[in-house]
Amino acid sequence: MKFEPNKILCFGEVLWDQLPSGAKPGGAPLNVAIHLQRFNMQAVLASKVGNDAEGRRLKEFMVQSALTDAFIQTDDELPTSQVLVHLDKNHQARYEICEPVAWDRMEPLSQLLTEAASCGIIVFGSLASRNPKTRNTLLEILNGPQLKVLDINLRPPYHERKIVEPLLRKAHLVKLNSDELQTIALWNGYDSAEEKTQMQLLTEQFGWEMAVVTRGEKGALVYDGHRFLEHEGFKVRAIDTVGAGDAFLAAFLAGYLNEEPLEEALSMACAAGAFVATQPGATPEYCLSEILGISETQKK
Repeated sequence: MKFEPNKILCFGEVLWDQLPSGAKPGGAPLNVAIHLQRFNMQAVLASKVGNDAEGRRLKEFMVQSALTDAFIQTDDELPTSQVLVHLDKNHQARYEICEPVAWDRMEPLSQLLTEAASCGIIVFGSLASRNPKTRNTLLEILNGPQLKVLDINLRPPYHERKIVEPLLRKAHLVKLNSDELQTIALWNGYDSAEEKTQMQLLTEQFGWEMAVVTRGEKGALVYDGHRFLEHEGFKVRAIDTVGAGDAFLAAFLAGYLNEEPLEEALSMACAAGAFVATQPGATPEYCLSEILGISETQKK
């Protein structure tokens, strides 16, 4: 089967983020898929919800967001996932994730395997691998030739080395934050090295093509195996940071896949993350012109 080079499958958890302001649809794969659509990329979401009102509402939200729900499985026993989101004084999010939930039991159905084989890119995270059922399904679809993008989400207590490292070995492009970089560097004895050296050593060890590290309000750093690119970020007034990293990844992937200069892809990614941090929830409505407006401030 021939695959479509720029068709992107986002695999993993979908859920309701229970924010202080109320419930919002969430889960990194859902967020990334929606933001990819906003950047005019073709995204497909694969996940699982419960046979309940929350699951039906999530599927309705996906369709309203121009995503197909054809690859959203339904579990008749486990509920749709809900996550308690706690914001600190700096609007940084801490997550309380319940289990077991529907996305812990994603199955390798023939429809999903066929769709995965038709996609040129697969975006996946580490959180959905906490349960063997979904982890084995993910590993099965990662056997193809696709560009594999790992969006690491080390959410305690679901951040065991024995689960995460096999995913690191599968990935071509890895996106992680500064704390996650430090954790993985520690696992491999690189914790005393400075940030760029850690990125370089891990890229060589796991065979990545590219490593992208987000630094919150301090911007981001990219290593492509040959050079480092750095962006200092954009100063904004944050409301909450939920989904900011997902918007960053979607914008960066859109630029990268469209063969834009990495400097421009990184700037747009930082601008997208900054904008989402100024809005409630992970997937606020916006036009690309709003993101471009933030990115243009750097040039001025």
